[in-house]
Amino acid sequence: MANIVDTLRERGFIEQTTHEAELLEHFNSPGRTCYIGFDPTASSLHVGSLVPIMALAHMQRHGHRPIALVGGGTGLIGDPSGKTEMRQLLTPEVIAENVKGIQRQLSRFMDFSNGKARLLNNADWLTTLQYIPMLRDIGRHFSVNRMIKAESYRMRLDSEEGLNFIEFNYMVLQAYDFMMLFDKYDCALQMGGSDQWGNIVAGIELIRRVFQKTAFGITFPLIMTASGIKMGKTHKGAVWLDADRTTPYEYYQFWVNTDDRDVARFLALFTFLPMAEIETVGELSGEELNCAKAVLAFEATMLAHGREAAVKAYDAAGSMFGFRVVPAGLLPTSAIPRSGKGGDDAVPAMEISELELGDGIPAFKVLYMAGLAPSGGAARRLIQQGGGYMNGERIPSPEYMVTKSDFDDAAGIMFRAGKKRYYKLILRG
Repeated sequence: MANIVDTLRERGFIEQTTHEAELLEHFNSPGRTCYIGFDPTASSLHVGSLVPIMALAHMQRHGHRPIALVGGGTGLIGDPSGKTEMRQLLTPEVIAENVKGIQRQLSRFMDFSNGKARLLNNADWLTTLQYIPMLRDIGRHFSVNRMIKAESYRMRLDSEEGLNFIEFNYMVLQAYDFMMLFDKYDCALQMGGSDQWGNIVAGIELIRRVFQKTAFGITFPLIMTASGIKMGKTHKGAVWLDADRTTPYEYYQFWVNTDDRDVARFLALFTFLPMAEIETVGELSGEELNCAKAVLAFEATMLAHGREAAVKAYDAAGSMFGFRVVPAGLLPTSAIPRSGKGGDDAVPAMEISELELGDGIPAFKVLYMAGLAPSGGAARRLIQQGGGYMNGERIPSPEYMVTKSDFDDAAGIMFRAGKKRYYKLILRG
């Protein structure tokens, strides 16, 4: 099996490393331990967190032990990295709830059974630290002159708000995390985004000073789409891994709408398909490239939500836009269905009773209720401009009354806003 460092580099995960030769030598042996920290500022991770998640999953698949460290302790402080203003401080109760949600999602990508991976919370050791011993034993190893040169601090120092003393401690705490994991779990590698370089190096230096041993760091590049947008950002906001925030169908649609120029790169980063297969995608165009996008969407959705949800999303997309038969020779190790048709039960839906329907509801109100327009006024304009559809037909007027006669028995009514946003209204007896 290839060295995991070489694998990560080949698939596009690595921007910088420390101690390159020693790092490769370290991971020539199986059973090494590494970690990445996850900020619990929300109860769900999003697509922007997938690079670190996939990196840990690759580590496990290469026979190493990943640690996902949830920042229940550092989350009480707030990481200044990449921010021009102080983050809103969260209560311990909110952070604890967020940690539970993140744990569930990470379990989709890694096997935490029998010590194959660990999920730890730095609140377990950070919240019990005593201030004076911490300053004496740990703080003395940090140079303020070097700290303020770090990019994460320099940006804040130059901002109008400046750098809060609470946040100034963040680098020390993250370095302490690395030291604790090195000492307790023999974890010699920390990975993180490019904005974490200064914090990672601080931890490596602390380990060197305290234990006189070498630790390592890897940072990931900031993933931008070919159109110059930060990965995971859309006009609707973040694309979440939580099915209650972004449904599996919407998640599938996010991936299937990938820019042609990003398909091969995203297959390398966000699936486990072999690189030998992915390398052929760069030569595709037209319908074959669209099939590759379907594979990307299916594999990504299966990882985040499971195979059943991925199949439902695939079927729903097929029923909306037509089924693509993915050739057997295209990305052959993918689990995507290669033929057949399914239903549209993964399309977002809402039930309405005959009593609620009454004598009818204006079409613009239905679009607003379904979330296909942000307001009643916006729904009116959408229909007036020809962008509102009902069962494939353009809605003639915002005031068109949707009545019982419009329902197709159990199939309900399929509403559409624009080209790609669907919602089904089902009549409940």
